[in-house]
Amino acid sequence: MSIITIEELPARLGGGKTLAGLDLGDKTIGVAVSDRGFAFAHPRLVIMRRKFSLDAAALLALLQKENAGAVVLGLPVNMDGSEGPRAQKSRAFARNMAGLTDLPFVLWDERLSTVAAERTLIEMDFSRRKRAGKIDSAAAAFILQGVLDRLQALGVDAWSK
Repeated sequence: MSIITIEELPARLGGGKTLAGLDLGDKTIGVAVSDRGFAFAHPRLVIMRRKFSLDAAALLALLQKENAGAVVLGLPVNMDGSEGPRAQKSRAFARNMAGLTDLPFVLWDERLSTVAAERTLIEMDFSRRKRAGKIDSAAAAFILQGVLDRLQALGVDAWSK
C-alpha cells in the first residue's frame, strides 16, 4: 500500500475497478464506492469501529467485494489548513493499513464534508435519528464525489485505461 497523489490515481484504476471513499470517525468508518464509470459516489453501510484488526478486516472484505482499485481517505484538516490530532489519526490509519493491502490511498481534504452531508440529509427530510445512522457514509460519498469531480475538472483522462 502506498499513499499517492490524485494525479497518480488514474494509472492505478481500470479493468472494472471502483474507487472507494472513507470518512474515518472515532466510532464508525463511513464508506462510499464509485460506479465503474467513476461518475458517481454511492454510500454504503458504515463499519462500526471496535479495534483496528477487526475494523481493517471488515474494511478489506468490503473493498474486495466492491472491486476497489484505490481508496480515498478523508483528511480532517483544520480550517486554517493546519493538521491536528484527527488528521494524525487518519494518517496513522493509512500507515497501519500498509501491511494489510496493496491498495493505494489518496488523502483528500475533507473540510466541511460532514456539514455538507448533514445539510443534504436535512434537505431530504431525514429525521435526526435517521441522519445519525447515515451521516458518516454520506460524508464519505461527499469526499469521494469531490475526488471524482476534481479529476474531471483537471481534465485527467483517468477512465480510458
